[in-house]
Amino acid sequence: MKAIVYTRYGPPEVLQLKEVEKPTPQEHQLLVKVQASSINALDWRRFEKLTLLGRFMNTVVIKAVNKIPGIDVAGTVEAVGSAVTAFKPGDAVFGVAPGAFAEYVANGENKFALKPAHVSFAAAAAVPVAAFTALQGLRDKGQIQAGQKVLIVGASGGVGMFAVQIAKAYGAEVTAVCSTRNLDMARAIGADHVMDYTREDFSKNGQQYDLILAVNGHHSLRDYQRALSPQGICVVAGGSVSQILQAMLLGPVVSRAGSKKIGFQGIATTPQEDLLVIKELLAAGQLAPVIDACYPLHEVVQAMKYVVEEHARGKVVITVAQPEDGA
Repeated sequence: MKAIVYTRYGPPEVLQLKEVEKPTPQEHQLLVKVQASSINALDWRRFEKLTLLGRFMNTVVIKAVNKIPGIDVAGTVEAVGSAVTAFKPGDAVFGVAPGAFAEYVANGENKFALKPAHVSFAAAAAVPVAAFTALQGLRDKGQIQAGQKVLIVGASGGVGMFAVQIAKAYGAEVTAVCSTRNLDMARAIGADHVMDYTREDFSKNGQQYDLILAVNGHHSLRDYQRALSPQGICVVAGGSVSQILQAMLLGPVVSRAGSKKIGFQGIATTPQEDLLVIKELLAAGQLAPVIDACYPLHEVVQAMKYVVEEHARGKVVITVAQPEDGA
């Protein structure tokens, strides 16, 4: 089968389309014919070669050389292992599987869910990891409650757009922070209020929020403290290196010292129960990805450059199957 292989540390051009061995499903696994995948931070951060975070992601977190990138996947079940009971060949599914920038992937059946019929393969592939991150940041770390005032910093990115929608599904009043060009998009996905960070600083306007999810930005912990209500919680899920390190190292100290809490949302876990929550939100129309662009598998290099250099809004999708396969 064809797959994109990360051959060495370097710019996106180190990604090569190669012939590799097709996986064989183990007893609890599905073999899925990939229709689409999408790009996540775990994929593009490794190409920030001049930054500390880029090197850390590549050498410590990803350890990706000679591996196939990609983890979000949507496709059709090709075969099932002997112990699989919930799926059958022909089922349209979505979920997570390492090595998703390929024609086929295999992973445990508990990493997949049936795709809602009205959701396209491309849309389904745009969802999993970013939605997991948003859901777990808001629900688990942020303890979101109906009626709360929630601020999403970086609302136009992959995680941010899902965070806005998930917060609304929980009944929160949502303020989305993004750039000028993305204000209309933030309104369209349900934000009650929008804030242009090029014209207004949320940490200096006197407003306070019960929950802040920072998926982008470069603010200090003091800025977030100032914008939190007395019992508020800030969850840092991305952004600049300094913002992430402050949240990881100083967040626990700040949290112990007062009533305002600041924590860090690391790499999301992928339990099937959360995937089923996401599936239900998709099926109900409460969650809908914004897809900035689609690239075929052989143009992954161009897709990665676009994400890194152009700051894509929403998600960038990699289409794998040919049109006659229903991609």
